[in-house]
Amino acid sequence: MTNVRRQCRLIYLVTVLMLPLAGVTVTAQSDADAQFSMPHTAWGHPDLQGTWTMETFTPLQRPEHLGDKAFYSEEELEELRELLTAEGVDPLAGNVLAIEDEQERGERLFQTNRDDTYVHYDNELWLRGNTPKGLSSNRTSLIVDPPNGRLPARTEEAAMGVATRREARTGREFDSLEMRPMQERGVVWSHEGPPMLPPPYNDLMHIMQTPDYVAFVPELRTNQPRLVPLDGGLHISSKIEQFSGDSRGRWEGDTLVVETTNFTDKTRFQGVATSAMHVEERFTRDGDGTIRYEFTVTDSDAWTAPWSVEVPMMMRDETMYEYACHEGNYDIGNVLLIYRNLEKQAAAEGR
Repeated sequence: MTNVRRQCRLIYLVTVLMLPLAGVTVTAQSDADAQFSMPHTAWGHPDLQGTWTMETFTPLQRPEHLGDKAFYSEEELEELRELLTAEGVDPLAGNVLAIEDEQERGERLFQTNRDDTYVHYDNELWLRGNTPKGLSSNRTSLIVDPPNGRLPARTEEAAMGVATRREARTGREFDSLEMRPMQERGVVWSHEGPPMLPPPYNDLMHIMQTPDYVAFVPELRTNQPRLVPLDGGLHISSKIEQFSGDSRGRWEGDTLVVETTNFTDKTRFQGVATSAMHVEERFTRDGDGTIRYEFTVTDSDAWTAPWSVEVPMMMRDETMYEYACHEGNYDIGNVLLIYRNLEKQAAAEGR
């Protein structure tokens, strides 16, 4: 009964948050960024509300062939944007900028170069092809610290844990439900946050505010919307660990600061899973249609140093629909059943 009450209360809170907020004013100027005026809610907080996207081809880590190059020149940026928004580009090409060879990059980037075995959705409809992905800034990586734009080294213990887990899973990926990735099991996507990273598709994010809460509703999600209390209170007991941690928010001037602790070591982020991760996120409205989203990850059990990311969020005048990939996880049972049948066939054939 307690769980039912909690779920009902959560649904009620989200429903209230999604109602139009009377009296919310937007005062941003549209003629030039230099004339930008911070919009505020009726109760005086900076207004972050709306539908946003973090879509970008900018990779998390700086491609190794770029060395210490932290920014593209304007000419390079224009050339890359023209390439990445050309007709026929596959929005799911992923870390394509890590490929140095131009011919190989083109083969990876354009769907027409795929062989006949490549199966995909109709990207024009499914991925909103009318909104080219492109690059969100002239940075060569989303990581801004360390200065080399790359993740710091894993600790020895974390590296050993990753290797041990990989060895234990090799050849057993379809043995049971527990061997499948968290997102495939409908538990949590790593991009949902905290911290948040650009997802490969269905990349909208809806933000709603009340005087006491901020709600983050990603389009591509498996969890309930993330409700962040703004009371500045203490985190829950350290004995309680959660897949998405425990978030607490506060305002520092015009910046929303959200700190999250209490992660479970079952949640892997960038390949590492520990319960010691601490995430600080910062949301700053810095233009008519932009939010500067920054986060810093500190986890001495996983990384030899903290690391920080900056991702521009851009406003979108689009409707965000419910995301339901394989509701009920029916496909999990079907996938496992297929492999049980393959095992039976192999046994019957003496393999």
